[in-house]
Amino acid sequence: MLWPKLITDRVKTGEDKEIVHSYPYRSACPSTVWADLVRESKGDLFFAGYTNYFLWSQLPDFIGMVKKKAESGCRVRFLLGDPNGEVTRQREEIEGVALTVSTRIRITLEHLERLGGVEGVEAKFSSAHDAMNHVSLSVFRFDDQALVTPHLARLVGHDSPLLHLRRIGEAGMFSRFAEHAEELWSRGTDVSVTA
Repeated sequence: MLWPKLITDRVKTGEDKEIVHSYPYRSACPSTVWADLVRESKGDLFFAGYTNYFLWSQLPDFIGMVKKKAESGCRVRFLLGDPNGEVTRQREEIEGVALTVSTRIRITLEHLERLGGVEGVEAKFSSAHDAMNHVSLSVFRFDDQALVTPHLARLVGHDSPLLHLRRIGEAGMFSRFAEHAEELWSRGTDVSVTA
């Protein structure tokens, strides 16, 4: 009787099998996890954070990593909030920090321009209709793994929790969050990423 209880307490056996790790803060996830996920991805990198700005400072030579991935045939996508949108303005008021949401989006746009239109790198703004859903949930996908941040109240992204997920089945948590990001992408508007 003791062994089954010990095993089920230590081994994931239910719906949580797809959770690789959880962090109380996005900033608690080591940058090596992010870098390894990018390096190991072969087919699809999808950065669906509202600003994505931290990637450029947290991951050494992130521009080089993105370029290398795209040149090797990996599809690389960035879904951003509209820096001039109403939801962006509202979020700036809520957060009340010096590094505003629109500035953080523009940092990403600046870095994307530096890529000079590398084939395989795409960028979109989420639609005005979807902006509230986008600003409240960031999904970063690396083939069959994802890092997901549900944004809490007035907190900026790095102070919100993060889940590291790995796809195991077709209808699990990974798929639910991936479908959310794809839906936002499908209604987004193209952003030019040429220099």
